[in-house]
Amino acid sequence: MLVAGVLGVGIGSTSIAPGHALAALAGHGDPIERAILIELRLPRAILGLAVGAMLGLAGAALQGYLRNPLAEPSVLGASNGAALGAVVALYFGIAEWNAVALPVLAIAGALVTLAALFALAGRSESPLTLILAGIAVATLTGAGISLALNLSPNPFAAMEIMTWLLGSLEDRSFRHVLLALPCIAIGIALLAGQGRALDALTLGEDGAAALGVNLRATRMRLMLGVAIGVGGAVAVSGAIGFVGLIVPHLVRPLTDRSPSAVLWPSALAGAALLALADVAVRVIPATNELKLGVVTAFLGVPVFLVHLMRERRLW
Repeated sequence: MLVAGVLGVGIGSTSIAPGHALAALAGHGDPIERAILIELRLPRAILGLAVGAMLGLAGAALQGYLRNPLAEPSVLGASNGAALGAVVALYFGIAEWNAVALPVLAIAGALVTLAALFALAGRSESPLTLILAGIAVATLTGAGISLALNLSPNPFAAMEIMTWLLGSLEDRSFRHVLLALPCIAIGIALLAGQGRALDALTLGEDGAAALGVNLRATRMRLMLGVAIGVGGAVAVSGAIGFVGLIVPHLVRPLTDRSPSAVLWPSALAGAALLALADVAVRVIPATNELKLGVVTAFLGVPVFLVHLMRERRLW
C-alpha cells in the first residue's frame, strides 16, 4: 500500500526527478513541479488509497455477513444508489451550481437506498432477505440511471453522465479529499469493528444469537457503514466495480479464512489495488486517459475467474 501511494505521487505524464519531488513536497523547488505534485497527484493518490480501502473492506464485511462469496457493495444497491444521486446532479445541472453538489447528492442517494433496503427487508434478519431486497433496490436505481440517459436533453449531457459512471480520479483536489474522507472514516469504523459478530455468524443466525450477538444491531451497523462509506467513495470516484468483489478472495488464502481475519487485509489490499490501477491508467498509452472503472473491470474479471477455479473447493 505504501509503495502504491509513493508511485501514485511520483508517476504521471510529467517526469519529475525523485530529488526534485522530495524538494517540492517539502515546500521548495520549482513552483510548477510543486503544483503538479501537491495539487494534482497527492490528492489523487490519497483518494485512490482511501476509496480502495473502503471498497475492499465493504466487500469483505458483506461476504462475511451474507456468507456469500459473490457479495460486494453493489449487491445491496449502495453503489447504484450513490451513482443515481450523482446522475441526478448531472442531469438537472445541480452539479454546476456548486462543486460539492454532486458528491453530496451521491451520499444522499446511498442513504436513501439504505432506507429503501430496510423498508423492503422489514424485521427479517435473514441474509437471503437482504440480498433479495438489495437486488430489487439495485435494479430500481439502475433503471433510474438508464432513464436519465434515455431522456438526456442533449448528447453532451449523456456523455457527461457516462463518463462519470466509468469511474475516475482525474482532476480531483483536496476539496474532494475533505469531502470523502470523513464518510470513508465513518464507514471503516463501523465495518472494521464487526469481526466478532461476523465470526459468530458463520454458525448461522441462531448460533450467533446464542453467543450473544445482537443481529439487528449488527445489520444496522453494517448497512450504515456500507452506505456512508461507499457513498462517500463513489461520490468522488464514480462507479468503480470489482474491487470489493475480488480483493477479499485474493487475501483470504493468506489468513485463517475467518471473516474477522479478512477485514483489515482487504482494506490494505483494496487500497493498494486501486492506487496501482490509477497509476496504470496514467502510463498506459492512449489517446485519452483510460477510465479507472474500465481498468479495474479488465483486471478484476480474469483474476477473479482464475482464483475461483483454484479455490472453489474451499468455500
